Amino acid sequence: MNNFMDKDFLLDTESAKHLFHDFAENMPICDYHCHLSPKEIYENEQPSDISQLWLSGDHYKWRAMRSCGVDEKYCTGDATPKEKFVKFGETLGWCIGNPLYHWAHIELQRYFGIDTPLCAKTAEDIYERANKAIAEGDFRPQSLITRSNVKVVCTTDDPIDDLEYHKLLADVDGFDCKVLPSFRPDKALNINLDGFADYIKALGESADIKIKCVDDVIKALCKRADYFDSVGCKVSDQAFDYVPYREEDKDDLDEIFEKAMKGKRPKQKDTDKYRTAVMLALGKKYAELGWAMEIHIGAMRNNNTQMFNKLGADTGFDSVGDCEIAAPLSRFLDALNKDGNLPKTILFNLNDKDNTVLATMLGNFQSSETAGKIQFGPAWWFLDTMDGMTAQMKSLGNLGVLGKFVGMETDSRSFTSYGRHEYFRRIMCRLLGRWVEDGWYANDDETLKQIVEGVCFDNAMEYFKF
Repeated sequence: MNNFMDKDFLLDTESAKHLFHDFAENMPICDYHCHLSPKEIYENEQPSDISQLWLSGDHYKWRAMRSCGVDEKYCTGDATPKEKFVKFGETLGWCIGNPLYHWAHIELQRYFGIDTPLCAKTAEDIYERANKAIAEGDFRPQSLITRSNVKVVCTTDDPIDDLEYHKLLADVDGFDCKVLPSFRPDKALNINLDGFADYIKALGESADIKIKCVDDVIKALCKRADYFDSVGCKVSDQAFDYVPYREEDKDDLDEIFEKAMKGKRPKQKDTDKYRTAVMLALGKKYAELGWAMEIHIGAMRNNNTQMFNKLGADTGFDSVGDCEIAAPLSRFLDALNKDGNLPKTILFNLNDKDNTVLATMLGNFQSSETAGKIQFGPAWWFLDTMDGMTAQMKSLGNLGVLGKFVGMETDSRSFTSYGRHEYFRRIMCRLLGRWVEDGWYANDDETLKQIVEGVCFDNAMEYFKF
């Protein structure tokens, strides 16, 4: 009997099957953090083939292909679409235990109607069958989003973006999904990186402010936040390789800034002083606007200098960092909280050694103003695996309140990646089902329904006030 990724995939108890099929399976999706292009959503063009849909820009797949010795021309180079797909198919057959294997097959089943396992011997046939499905069907971005039952998409946007396509999408007839911007000020925070001075000049132009000092940077960012808010933004997102917190004498901040504007790279302690000052001001602004503040912690980026110089960032050469986050994160959140300026906050870690740190940090700053005001974000990036998601939910269940969790987001650039929500929901129902069957939680269908539907969709919609 072939039960390969069938309807009960991962659902290993009767309770898990019940929770998934009766409660989780058909819930809508709130994708509150992704990297989809609002321009591509608006232009709504049919992809030419599955390689365009699957392989362009997907560093997860490129990374796996490189690990199998695949030449770079099949990842980011000039190989034909068919050649690239076949090389990926050959790679996938070796990816036992990797979530890529499950994601790919969920997408093949749900979007293409293909149940055949993808591997070296089936790759060419599946390429032709998938392209036939594209040619005969509707694989435009808006159609895929609608077909996936997605109600909210939050893209990732720079403060200087004009948000033209978000505004255009608000007026598209028949497209029942809110496409909202997210405020990502990383370039204004990265005073230590090349291009900072040019970026600050562009930020000043977008905000119509002549930036001469750190206070001007803050004014410009806050003005742009007001603009984002007018277009429906309710989420900010900051990414740090470590948590910067150094609230000391601020008299030298402008000197640090002036040197950076002249191209001199500041020392780490000076970088941290600048980032702390700007982040405290932004946190206060987010609280004023009622936004949620996402903080992604722990990526060590662009490790391969040779490939970074050749391909640039976000091409598959990042990994998990290792730093102490508890003390600086506590001091940052407390600095905002003691003045009544702590916004709703979602904390993401990329090193699973920090699960307990984040799961316990939440309880320090909760508030009656919002259930689950401080959230432990879903397992992210390298932790977005069966084990990683299970461990994150176990930590939150053990040390916090899993029933108020805002659930999954795709963090993806692909329009067929909504299968990751199904994968998450199956893993969640597997975990909860085991707890019920082991007698660890009452078999209370009414409450379990609220928990499952809440984590799938309802909690996020209430938390963000979409």
